[in-house]
Amino acid sequence: MFRIRRIHDDLLPVNAAAIAQVQAQLRVQFPGLRAGQIDALPDQLRDPMAYKFRTVVFVAEQGHKVRGFAVIMHAPDLKFCFLEFISTAPGEGGRGVGGALYERLQEECREIDAIGLFFECLPDDPGKVADPANLADNRARMRFYERLGARPIVGTAYDTPLTPEDSDVPYLVFDDLGRGKPLRRDAARAIVRAILERKYDWLCPPEYIDRVVASFVDDPVRLRPPRYTRTATERKASPPLPADLRIPLVYNDQHQIHHVRERGYVEAPVRIPAILRELERLETFTVIEPKTFPKSHILAVHDPEFVGYLQRVCADLPEGRSVYPYVFPIRNATRPPADLATRAGYYCIDTFTPLHRNAWPAARRAVDCAMTAATHVLSGSRIAYALVRPPGHHAERRVFGGFCYLNSAAVAANFLAAQGKVAILDVDYHHGNGQQDIFYERADVLTVSLHGHPRFAYPYFSGFEDERGAGPGEGFNRNFALPEQLDGPGYAVHLEKAIAEVRTFRPRFLVVCLGLDPGKGDPTGTWTLGSPDFERNGKMIGALGLPTLVVQEGGYLTRSLGSHARSFFRGLWEGIHRRRLRPGE
Repeated sequence: MFRIRRIHDDLLPVNAAAIAQVQAQLRVQFPGLRAGQIDALPDQLRDPMAYKFRTVVFVAEQGHKVRGFAVIMHAPDLKFCFLEFISTAPGEGGRGVGGALYERLQEECREIDAIGLFFECLPDDPGKVADPANLADNRARMRFYERLGARPIVGTAYDTPLTPEDSDVPYLVFDDLGRGKPLRRDAARAIVRAILERKYDWLCPPEYIDRVVASFVDDPVRLRPPRYTRTATERKASPPLPADLRIPLVYNDQHQIHHVRERGYVEAPVRIPAILRELERLETFTVIEPKTFPKSHILAVHDPEFVGYLQRVCADLPEGRSVYPYVFPIRNATRPPADLATRAGYYCIDTFTPLHRNAWPAARRAVDCAMTAATHVLSGSRIAYALVRPPGHHAERRVFGGFCYLNSAAVAANFLAAQGKVAILDVDYHHGNGQQDIFYERADVLTVSLHGHPRFAYPYFSGFEDERGAGPGEGFNRNFALPEQLDGPGYAVHLEKAIAEVRTFRPRFLVVCLGLDPGKGDPTGTWTLGSPDFERNGKMIGALGLPTLVVQEGGYLTRSLGSHARSFFRGLWEGIHRRRLRPGE
């Protein structure tokens, strides 16, 4: 089995390794390429405008081995795509890799609303092939493309040799992507001129280009009748979203064991299914089972004594009993009480976050979910979602509170930071004091939080705008303390400023602490955002174009949680992929 995914850049190690394999295969499979053309591939991904096309690379992988690849050049101004390369690794021919890659290219072209996919193919007519030994390979190649819906354009001078001694001049092949729409003459002329001037400016003189363009006289352009198949391949009515465009969704399958039944405790198990039901209406998610990770990842961001205490006290509490902190160490903080239950206040910032037997395993599983989602981001997913409870963004290095025990987002961010700078954007109604405390003296992780002003909103004693970081981290913590009454458009103004902070930081990864409690009517908030506002916010964040890990935090009005989450992810997906989901998704 293999998976097909798009390579957006060479910044992630997994992408750099894949591109290196593609370049190695290009050198073997296409020995006649110009010097430097292969080496330029990473630059083409990073700076498309410098190369006159937007380069799109797909790889077919099994594990870390690239079994095949395809490169297309997208011209947004003329709305067409040109297939530059498609190839399987040596020994992989006939195993379905090439066909799967080509079908993924077709879907990509349809998604970006291209007129069609153009490419060159060596001639399959005997009189145009210098060496008859190559004719069989050329015919097999053309049969492959024709079966998938592409045919040569006929009645033009595109295959005219540049010099009399030239032979084996390729045909220009057109794939209408299953739409059945004819290619109009004027569009074809503009596209052919762009291909020859942008791709072959070093080879084709202007008079040759003018002559070839003028030879397109048929309107619509004529395609060669099918030669190897009876009918052209028809596009399926509603093809599924390709796997590499889907969002890995990792949800805490043990969240329900953490159930505090006291009246008024809003962080309830029903939150997870309320969100899942609505996300099922989108085609964009693939459910992934969480993996188990070593506790060392937790200890990298949380104080070992705090972690040990949390684990021990939860294990010692009898089933059904909850312990609420009720005394706090404003005096003699260095001498915690011996009784573990009494010591809860030593590690907590409020009186309403209880400890009970299942708090530790549920929080530990939430961390595993966030870490699992983070590994998918490292493996090339543009978005991954950890749908977890209990939440985590109020858990600081050595304290819990605000329904939070372990800071899942901070653990995952610290893990990602080993591969490059990370920005944490907290869009919960309440201040993300946990990640602020954990990363306050670090310059490799930017923490940005939009929240209700601490003069009226939990956690009250942090989240002020003059808290900017300390030591090496000075300037890398930004708080946007917002007014008590705020609607969606007003929120968007502040969100754009927060996004500008992220953009200036230029991180390699983005971690979004997703709170849905800015929604209208949430029992813990005062703002009035609706589903269209969450969709707009998601699109604004997605426009950053960063590999993005989303970790669920707050949001407690269960009748609207799901619709708000669905709207946010619809916007995030469209923002990061710069395309629209099909109607009804």
